Amino acid sequence: MTARQRVASLDIIRGAVMVLMAIDHVRVYSGVPAGGPTLGIFFTRWITHFCAPAFVFFAGTSAFLHGRRHDERRALSRYLVTRGLMLVLLELTVIRASWTFTVDYSQFILAGVIWMLGWCMVLLAGLIWLPTWAIGALGLVVILFQNVFGLLGGALPESCRQVWEFIYPVGAEVRLGQDGPAIAVLYTIVPWIGVMAAGYAFGAIVVCEPAERRRLCLRIGLSATALFLVLGGLAVFMRPGPPDAPPAIIRLLNQQKYPASQLFLLMTLGPTIALLPLAERAGGQVANVLATFGRVPMFYYLLHIPLIHATALVVWLIRDGNAHAEWFATAPYVSIPPAQRWGLPLLYLVFVIVVAALYPLCRWYGRVKATRPRGWMQYI
Repeated sequence: MTARQRVASLDIIRGAVMVLMAIDHVRVYSGVPAGGPTLGIFFTRWITHFCAPAFVFFAGTSAFLHGRRHDERRALSRYLVTRGLMLVLLELTVIRASWTFTVDYSQFILAGVIWMLGWCMVLLAGLIWLPTWAIGALGLVVILFQNVFGLLGGALPESCRQVWEFIYPVGAEVRLGQDGPAIAVLYTIVPWIGVMAAGYAFGAIVVCEPAERRRLCLRIGLSATALFLVLGGLAVFMRPGPPDAPPAIIRLLNQQKYPASQLFLLMTLGPTIALLPLAERAGGQVANVLATFGRVPMFYYLLHIPLIHATALVVWLIRDGNAHAEWFATAPYVSIPPAQRWGLPLLYLVFVIVVAALYPLCRWYGRVKATRPRGWMQYI
């Protein structure tokens, strides 16, 4: 298999993740809660749990492949720092404006997934000077022992906990200045820097011969999935819920995402890695569409939030005669009365419309980017 095909297999999985991401962000503007009370709502949220882990993990893999193409660590380090800081800036400006359609920072500032991705890239720029095996081992240690960061942060003086909140949650309220807006830290650096470092080391598997690569992906992915089922199943068995608790399967799948627990990452990354050999053999129109999205993930990301937001306002206007724009001034934190929320059929209809509208734009940008691999386009 050629290098181009190997990257394409990653693009198919990454494209599938980008498509799933749109479901969750349409859900925000629909008012449907993040999980429960019905199975339909629970799984609408649960299926999107695969997005952030795969997004971060394969960002690390892409960094490995980028460095392999250019064969110069200094250039890769500079690229990671530049792109990382650019992502942080985009989170604070373009992405925040896309969520809220305002430039009012007085209520809160969001440190979301792109913020985290950017800072993790900056940190990875320093890690790449280590041997690849050491980067992978360090990533796994950070994931496995992430709770130690919580203990360390809890022992810090109150004045230091605001800073530590960006590293790992310690329950501190973070503000910009004494009387400034609150900073909502949705994604902390730990354990995600561990996920990105592990993804970087995974790049060494991606460049193996096809048969060896497929064997290793299946072994790693299925082992992680089996470990999740065993450990998660034991946890559910040993901690039975009250009489009105959800079924055992729901409690097994309802793992902690903020911060992403070890079980959450096993549950999501295990199947994702195991599916890579299948993606290598995928063909047809669906695979082509997913690969198109996967080749330009950041372009897709920057477009999909404002498109979802604008489409949702139109839907609300048609449905209620009122766009309710004020409800989304603090998006993605939205609270809509239950009686006014969308049903799942409408949510999924809007999702399909948005993804269909994004496809020709992403296909066009992918073609343009392929002809201009240098310059600013390598960052988007």
